[in-house]
Amino acid sequence: MPHGGPRLDEVDERLLALLRRDSRQPIAQLAKELGVSRGHLYSRIARLEEEGIVAGYTIRLGTQFSASRMRAHMMIKTLPRYRRDVESALMLIDDVQAIHAISGEYDIIAVLEAEGGAELNDIIDDIGQLDGIEKTTTLVLLATKLER
Repeated sequence: MPHGGPRLDEVDERLLALLRRDSRQPIAQLAKELGVSRGHLYSRIARLEEEGIVAGYTIRLGTQFSASRMRAHMMIKTLPRYRRDVESALMLIDDVQAIHAISGEYDIIAVLEAEGGAELNDIIDDIGQLDGIEKTTTLVLLATKLER
């Protein structure tokens, strides 16, 4: 990591790649793929967690279920000095899956997910009416080609 953050060696990098692919792999399998003992791997994982490099473990939705959902990226331009207020309001909306601060014409990208088009439209309308939003542009995702 840049700017004096934690240093990762090659084994750490390979371990993170394996965990991103499938964080439920048995320790024995991970240790075998990395060429280290299980005990050594447990200590590496504990260190990565303690240093905040690994913040948690999650699920990845199945392709069939994921394909049944509508997802979109909403670019949001806020009025001056309203960015934090808008971010706080977005955090309260369950259908907002992620919020990213960005540079350029827009200030925020919100990742949205809904059951269908009508629900996604309602979310977009609700967000567009939040105080402090100047402009939005929404891009509906048609297909996911790679997700790690």
